[in-house]
Amino acid sequence: MSEQTAIHVPGESREERIAEARQILGLLGFDAERSNERSALVLLALLELGPDAEWHEAERPMLRTVQVMQWLRDEYGKDYKPNTRETIRRFTLHQFAEAGLVVQNPDRPDRPTNSPKWCYQIEPAAYGLITAFKQGDFEERLKEYLAERPGLQSLYAREREMNRIPLQLPGGKKIDLSPGGQNVLIVQVINEFCERYTPNGEVLYIGDADDKWAVFEKEALASLGVEVDSHGKMPDVVVYLREKNWLVLIEAASSHGPVDHKRYRELSELFRGSTAGLVFISALPSRVELRKYLKDIAWETDVWCADNPTHLIHFNGERFLGPYN
Repeated sequence: MSEQTAIHVPGESREERIAEARQILGLLGFDAERSNERSALVLLALLELGPDAEWHEAERPMLRTVQVMQWLRDEYGKDYKPNTRETIRRFTLHQFAEAGLVVQNPDRPDRPTNSPKWCYQIEPAAYGLITAFKQGDFEERLKEYLAERPGLQSLYAREREMNRIPLQLPGGKKIDLSPGGQNVLIVQVINEFCERYTPNGEVLYIGDADDKWAVFEKEALASLGVEVDSHGKMPDVVVYLREKNWLVLIEAASSHGPVDHKRYRELSELFRGSTAGLVFISALPSRVELRKYLKDIAWETDVWCADNPTHLIHFNGERFLGPYN
């Protein structure tokens, strides 16, 4: 009778490794959504743990979301479509970060939220625990880790808060914005532009890359006939000048564009019910940046450059900084 040779089936090792990753996430207290197959695969990618590798062989690379997807395509044959990237980021990686399983941008904690270099890395204590999976002392290490994790979460939460940008609004209210991106320019808009051109203005809306509704005075907007839902693409800043009955709509064009003709139509439609006159402002970091957009800026709007804060550039029309009927 001939001796039978065991045949290695790649698919079996993949399924086994995914099942183990799901088991680990369950032991760490993640709910069904955060311990499903997608989340298990993301964990494996962040550990660069292939189907045939052992848990003690895991690594700690810093990976962007697109790199996670590419690695899973290469190693596990999971071809996530580009439009699922946001799902992976919002419903897996964000929760991993909130739980302290991963740290965000360990190489540059103040990286702008909308940076294409935004990356993730397994937190050191979690890495030490996971690489001990299947070893004799894993149960004891798991107990110790779960006991210490609340302190780790608080520590990383404080570190994230330290990197936020504090901002005081004209009325005295204090908020903070996520670092970098257009938020740096938004701070300049509030501190420089509003002080000069909308004195005593009421800030009714500020968008944040990390939190779309950093400031959202829904009732005040509704009293002016403006009803906004979560699908409306708001300008970055909305200021109400009560004495003139103007709504000043400001686009911070450091990461997106200025108020071009398309955006002018979009904003006009979004605020079509407004009983206040609409004023459109494109805020840019500098006149150098303005050169890139000169051909796109809509007529009957104004441009403000942060490097020349005492001047406005008016694009035609009969009024200077005012609404048109």
